[in-house]
Amino acid sequence: MDLNIVRPKDLWYAVGIIVTDGSLSKDQRHIYITSKDKELLLKLRKALHLKVKIGKKASGRNREKKYSTLQFGDIVFYRQLLNIGLTPRKSLTLNEIKVPKEYFKDFLRGVIDGDGSINKWTHRTNRKEQWCLRVASGAPIFANWLCNEIIEQFKVTGKIYHYQNVGKNNPLYTLKFGKVATKIILQNIYYQGCLALQRKYEIAIECLKSEEGWHRYGKMVL
Repeated sequence: MDLNIVRPKDLWYAVGIIVTDGSLSKDQRHIYITSKDKELLLKLRKALHLKVKIGKKASGRNREKKYSTLQFGDIVFYRQLLNIGLTPRKSLTLNEIKVPKEYFKDFLRGVIDGDGSINKWTHRTNRKEQWCLRVASGAPIFANWLCNEIIEQFKVTGKIYHYQNVGKNNPLYTLKFGKVATKIILQNIYYQGCLALQRKYEIAIECLKSEEGWHRYGKMVL
């Protein structure tokens, strides 16, 4: 991969995807990205100017279920990922990631496309449309760092919840942002022409175009 021809914002988006849906092999060379959305891997392959095939790989306990996988070898990029904070077997041990401030929005978009969710529902009491943004991680240090960075850069409020799933030894940490914070974050990171998972992009734009219950917060749409 020629890092000189990859747009920095696309590269940092890819780092966000690798942090969530990717892994580093022990051979100090190969990077893997696994996703149920082949469309995302096709976009990444094009953005990173890679000439490799997208394969299939079993993931999780159900070994019969296959996911699309983008695998490529690049010693220089691998070492750069190590230098900014990634490690092999990172799911529980991931720490802070050294992301330049000007590309944090692209990195965050990658994280959300990987392990985030944008949710809409109707409030049971007031019947108003509600939105929230969640990002899940098994690594407590990374989760705290990411939450603090989002709060600082976008001037919003958010909270981390941790859940102990039955049969699991390690808790899951979930960042959650309410309706107003969600809209502020999304309008900063999803924009026309950005590299993104299409279904997440469409949900983000739906949120940004929603006007129900927003009159007291002013104009906050694209």
